[in-house]
Amino acid sequence: MATGSKLVIVESPTKAKKIGGYLGDGYTVMASVGHIRDLAQPSQVPAADKAKFGKFGVDVEDGFKPYYIVDGDKKRTVSELKSALKNADELYLATDEDREGEAIAWHLVQTLKPKVPVKRMVFHEITPEAIKASLTNTRDVDGDMVDAQETRRILDRLYGYELSPVLWRKVGPGLSAGRVQSVATRLIVERERERMAFVRAPYWDVTAELSAPDAEGQAARFDARMVALGGKRLAVSKDFGADGKLTPAGFADNVCQLDETNANAIAAALKSATFTVMSMETKPYRRRPQPPFTTSTLQQTAGNRLGMGSRQTMRAAQGLYENGYITYMRTDSVTLSQEAIAAARNAVEYHYGKAFLSDAPKQYATKTAGAQEAHECIRPAGARFRDPAELASKVPPDQLKLYTLIWQRTLASQMADATGSTATVRLSAPADATYGEAVFQASGTVIEFPGFMKATGEGRKTATGAKADANDGGKAAKNSEENASLPPMATGQQMGADDVTADGHETQPPARYTEASLVKTLEAKEIGRPSTYASIISTIIDRGYVYERGRALIPSWLAFSVIKLLETKFPKYVDYEFTADMENGLDQIAHGRETGRDWLTRFYFGSGEGAAANADEAHAGLQQQVAQLGEIDARAINTINIGDGLHVRVGRYGPYLEDMEHLDAEGNPKRASLPDTLAPDELTVEVGHDLIEHNAGGPRVLGVDPATGGTVEVRNGRFGPYVALVPAEASAESGAGAADGAAKKTTKKAAAAPKPKMASLFKTMSPESLTLEDALRLLGLPRLVGTYEETNAETGEIGESKVEANNGRYGPYLTKTTADGKTETRSLGSEDEIFTVDLDKAKELFAQPKYGRGRGRGAAKPPLRELGPDPETGKPVTIKDGFYGAYITDGETNRTVPKQYTPESIEPAEAFRLLAEKRAAGPAKKRTRKTASKTGTAAKKTAAKSSATAKKVGTAAKKTTRKSAAAKAE
Repeated sequence: MATGSKLVIVESPTKAKKIGGYLGDGYTVMASVGHIRDLAQPSQVPAADKAKFGKFGVDVEDGFKPYYIVDGDKKRTVSELKSALKNADELYLATDEDREGEAIAWHLVQTLKPKVPVKRMVFHEITPEAIKASLTNTRDVDGDMVDAQETRRILDRLYGYELSPVLWRKVGPGLSAGRVQSVATRLIVERERERMAFVRAPYWDVTAELSAPDAEGQAARFDARMVALGGKRLAVSKDFGADGKLTPAGFADNVCQLDETNANAIAAALKSATFTVMSMETKPYRRRPQPPFTTSTLQQTAGNRLGMGSRQTMRAAQGLYENGYITYMRTDSVTLSQEAIAAARNAVEYHYGKAFLSDAPKQYATKTAGAQEAHECIRPAGARFRDPAELASKVPPDQLKLYTLIWQRTLASQMADATGSTATVRLSAPADATYGEAVFQASGTVIEFPGFMKATGEGRKTATGAKADANDGGKAAKNSEENASLPPMATGQQMGADDVTADGHETQPPARYTEASLVKTLEAKEIGRPSTYASIISTIIDRGYVYERGRALIPSWLAFSVIKLLETKFPKYVDYEFTADMENGLDQIAHGRETGRDWLTRFYFGSGEGAAANADEAHAGLQQQVAQLGEIDARAINTINIGDGLHVRVGRYGPYLEDMEHLDAEGNPKRASLPDTLAPDELTVEVGHDLIEHNAGGPRVLGVDPATGGTVEVRNGRFGPYVALVPAEASAESGAGAADGAAKKTTKKAAAAPKPKMASLFKTMSPESLTLEDALRLLGLPRLVGTYEETNAETGEIGESKVEANNGRYGPYLTKTTADGKTETRSLGSEDEIFTVDLDKAKELFAQPKYGRGRGRGAAKPPLRELGPDPETGKPVTIKDGFYGAYITDGETNRTVPKQYTPESIEPAEAFRLLAEKRAAGPAKKRTRKTASKTGTAAKKTAAKSSATAKKVGTAAKKTTRKSAAAKAE
């Protein structure tokens, strides 16, 4: 490490390297690698402080005083920073200028305890000019921002540590409740509930293909859609409620709803009808550019246009920022500096010419409620914007795509509006006497001057005809109209139809959230902050509350249980408005208008009506609500009613389906496991009964075992299908019980009955096609392959070795048992070899080194599926079978196949996207291993525990003896 008189500390090594190159000699730039200390876990609090800090790592009785520790993996970093500080005469803290960065700077001061002047160095882009300018514009660490960050950290600790144990006890172990993650999960669950309750409604409309002379006299075709019939407006999707009925009540008097028969009859009648132009209106069209990117809008647009998730977007943006290509990527501001406006306008003039510049420089105002940071927007860094082509060989593909998006949006913000004209024509045609007059409409927009769209690449599609706003409230029509022109027409002009067709539609349930739309909703409800959205989404996915199908976010049944418990027992803490108010409270602390101590006191201990500032604050605190929780019916919490007696139960080993109205022979509800690929809204009553019928219609009897007389059955269990051999006496008792009445339970008899022998099915077997012969072969495992004599290498004695074939947790294998009782194993290539391998082959395998083949160090298994070349790297992508299941790989990057897919069902495009995300995430951090010391410590602890246990047992035995003696004496 080079010495210098000024020590500069940043968060990341990449940032340190970049800034160090700009500052040059006289400066030593080092990285803290994020936070150097954090709240202690309760287990990390020393024994002397357990009484105060042992529950949360926070003393709630002493102003919520936190107990901070330097984690083991950061002690070396702290030591290196202290060593460097000894040679410095000034300390510059150059962490990010947001609450988290401010807190990192404060913790550095508290831990390093510098005796030299400390200066807070802030900048919004990593360029030579910005870094050097920040040296002359330093400030002190902002105590209010630190207070806000510390309050948020303590708040999240209290929230999670009080509510999560309730989930452990009533839903399942290892679950967590989070202040914002729970609310985000609730949004996704509520959307799925809406989809589950949604009733689809069919409706029909009619489309006419017409043609009229264009300006050059050539026939120009266009499509018009029927919007009214017989004086009534034609029903479209927006006219139906979630119950599948026209809404509001009585609305049907003013709306005409077509069915298939009538729609086809009208289409047939109109094929020979004359269409007359009723009106032709032309209006000017103008579209303005959008403001530059904020954190939220960047995540939304990257999701919608590039298919990048929030986490991938923020990782790519972090890389671009740390390498000096864009400004700081966590911001709520849309403001551009004068330098940036000049750079954007110069780039527009260079690439597109002066005609595409706006008349005057444009400045945008931040409208987002609760905007907290005084940064610029996200834009290309520097006084001259690099063209995307300049970065093509310098950054990974995902960073290049994101930079291009930012570059385009920033240039577009200083460009002229897109202008053109929109034409709308209405035509009438007589259907017949039964239906009356039909009215059709078509619209089209012609972009005459693209303006900013030249930079963003919009409006490039050629005209394909315009369709009226008839089906979806205007969304689809709006997209189809742009750049679609209509021929000139005059009122009274007549024409015939080239074709008329009837189109059937169904109303669609509300769309599931994507990462982009969830971010938009969270921002609109002022829940969380844009800088935290990526981590929120990552958390709810990693916790198993939500999974992705394509870009859609689907809640698991586990999420239904968790949200049901929180809604019924802690409604305040998953209330959208309350969560937004908490975020606004943190903003007030950051601005110095409130203190974290007072705010946390109200949150945790509550405030009565006399002490509360308003009625909303007059509530019991979190502590009291958890203490007075009372009994919770875990079964009710973990039950989701599907209808018609079908319930989804969320159990310790996952969700399963129960039919409460149809019982098995023992009087228990029939059950079926739920496929991982089945989304909650797809589990209809019909689908549920089908699952019960095929998977839980009781064991399927295959026949009788000739050797024992027991019944052989194929069953579906928690871990998949298996066969069971029920002893004859148990079968007889079961039959007698069934004869006495299916509802009568025989718990004691069942407990006393001998346990059936069981065996799992091979991967190549299916429960439906399994035969008695197959089942008996499985139940007969392990299979004796044979015996042979061999010489003991140690003693020289000749003994008989026995070889058996079996199926185990890690696949098919052979076991050899020697005369002295020692065993040795070898893997087999497939399950079928269990029944085909002979003694000669077995001897050959045991003669080879242990890892000569099979699951060890032998030849790799052939891929399960080949997907073709990756569009980014060009490497061939395959799906392989690994130790932990199927995974996608290009030979360098691996990604486990998500549980909602199978190797056969996943689309190549989705596999490529998953690999791209994994590449962007970078390699996983390696844990430092202290095997020897840990092993020694563990051994000492084990010995101590054993000794303590022995003493307790001895003491207990003495006490028991004394009590027994006393009892006899009495």
